Amino acid sequence: MVSTAPYGAWQSPIDAALAAVHDGRPEFVGTVGDEVWWLAPRPAEHGRTTLVRRRPDGAEAVALPAPWNVRSRVLEYGGSPWAAVPRADGGPLVVFVHFADQRLYAWEPDGAAGAAPRPLTPCSAVGGGLRWADPVLLPERGEVWCVLEEFTGEGPQDVRRVIAAVPLDGSAADDRSAVRELSDDHHRFVTGPRLSPDGRRAAWIAWDHPRMPWDGSELKVADVTAGGAGARLSGARTVMGGAEEAVAQVEWAPDGRLLVVTDRTGWWNLHRLDVDTGRVVNLCRREEEFGGPLWRVGQRWFVPLAAGTVAVVHGRGAQTLGILDPETGELVDAAGPWTEWAPTLAASGTRVLGIAASPRSAYEVVELDTCTGRARAVGARHKDTVDPAYYPEPLIRTFTGPDGRDIHAHVYPPHSPDHTAPADELPPFVIWAHGGPTGRSPLVLDLEIAYFTSRGIGVAQVNYGGSAGYGREYRERLRGRWGIVDVEDCAVVAEALAGEGTADRGRLAIRGGSAGGWTTAVSLASTGVYACGAIGYPVLDLATWADGGTHDFESHYLETLVGPFIEVPDRYRERSPMGRVDRISAAFVLLQGLDDPICPAEQSERFVAAMAGRGVPHAYLTFEGEGHGFRRAETVARALEAELSLYAQTFGIDVRGIPVLALAT
Repeated sequence: MVSTAPYGAWQSPIDAALAAVHDGRPEFVGTVGDEVWWLAPRPAEHGRTTLVRRRPDGAEAVALPAPWNVRSRVLEYGGSPWAAVPRADGGPLVVFVHFADQRLYAWEPDGAAGAAPRPLTPCSAVGGGLRWADPVLLPERGEVWCVLEEFTGEGPQDVRRVIAAVPLDGSAADDRSAVRELSDDHHRFVTGPRLSPDGRRAAWIAWDHPRMPWDGSELKVADVTAGGAGARLSGARTVMGGAEEAVAQVEWAPDGRLLVVTDRTGWWNLHRLDVDTGRVVNLCRREEEFGGPLWRVGQRWFVPLAAGTVAVVHGRGAQTLGILDPETGELVDAAGPWTEWAPTLAASGTRVLGIAASPRSAYEVVELDTCTGRARAVGARHKDTVDPAYYPEPLIRTFTGPDGRDIHAHVYPPHSPDHTAPADELPPFVIWAHGGPTGRSPLVLDLEIAYFTSRGIGVAQVNYGGSAGYGREYRERLRGRWGIVDVEDCAVVAEALAGEGTADRGRLAIRGGSAGGWTTAVSLASTGVYACGAIGYPVLDLATWADGGTHDFESHYLETLVGPFIEVPDRYRERSPMGRVDRISAAFVLLQGLDDPICPAEQSERFVAAMAGRGVPHAYLTFEGEGHGFRRAETVARALEAELSLYAQTFGIDVRGIPVLALAT
């Protein structure tokens, strides 16, 4: 029986604990012979990440038990932390990065019973130590080649990055000198190497401050000299890219030519490059993205297939899987219910493996048979933990912003099979601002969204100007205007929903984490649109963040988003929420991990101190052991309940069964 109850007070089977335990998604899928392997989050196990293997008979098992945690800290956002190869005898050989010490380990899962992984790299007591990512296993050379991030001092910017070779015999486990550097450290940032089919050349991507990789990067090619364990990379040269061209991925085709995703047309399209002649061909010229922002080294939007075709993830906004014929440009999309594919692909023979989701299913490992065209979920399969009738029913919307610009959003109205609201009541709505800000909110099933919509609170995810997925021009709308365009676009969506009668204008909220936390805080300080906000691990003081207050990767990001500090110092002060606390009158909760190297707690602590005694209801919740983004189930659940309690108190909703968030003034 359907009952009538106020929006926000509906009872729901989706509680915070359920949403939290399903937080995260599988990542970095790969094939090991006939097996499929991937990374899987374990929120209920202190947020660790494990390796899962699917054997040819379909049996699925956790490959690495606790406390092993397969996760790299390179660039702090990490990157591909594992690689494996099949062997005729002894089963697969696996290398992986363990989060706790960031050492690279070798492991033979089918070897002697109880045999533990053995370290391949040493520890370092200097700064952030030695870190590894994007490994390429070369057992015939007795090595693994990967990105080495090495701290040279105690500061977050005291760091260098090179491509390095690590011996598989363990001789470098306690000896840094046994790690052979293959490239120089001329460039601040590099990805892992991609070896040509004949082993004579290597290709990788490099970039330097102040650019981010989606602003401008270079495709490097070098000769591999000598053989065996003495190989070096020589004659490195730039063959594509530059200050205003962003290369997102490179791989070698079976015929020895390079396949490259670059945005030289204004869109990340797939190109073919003949290194010897310099000839470049756009293989599928479309106003679509065949790549994305390189937040983590090792992301893959395409993979060459043995038959000469290429599996690609592509689209405008949402991304789907297709098979591209590079000779004709014909692109055939895979059939199936999945509407969003993550930037991780692998191939084995005629099989393509990826990770995909839809508005009715969470991310799962999907296999496409390119011979039959059949696609099926083969791992991390979605299971409905509650009746799907409680899932939200999203709408894809485009709103019109200032100067007539398009603003893309996903709108999730309140939805429950058990409840309806009084006819004269409009629902509260929460605007979700994604992180990045060069990122995007995908249209997929998210139980955190369902946690609110099934209670009668609407959600609108805004892919504001600056978001990825809509071409370079859209991505560059934030240049010099961070804190303006993102704030305006979110406010436009909020006010449009209220103006059309979808949302209650007096009960609008905003929330976001990281860059979304910045947008939330700036919105509360400048728009007057929102009654409250949930601010997660944010940037709050631009000047401090730019002056050594964050990690190396983003330490010059503000030069693009705001402008060079030496030229526009007033802009840094005027836009920062830290300098505008006197303008904040809306209630808020601030959520902060105490081990966050990207947005350290120091800024949040100063912000809360500045708000004390101003008469604005607020709460500050901190979480030991959490970094930038929450991974532990207990943290995610506590944060969700605190957010719901904030909305209930601000909007005058009677919500039962959750702790009441204590608000100070």
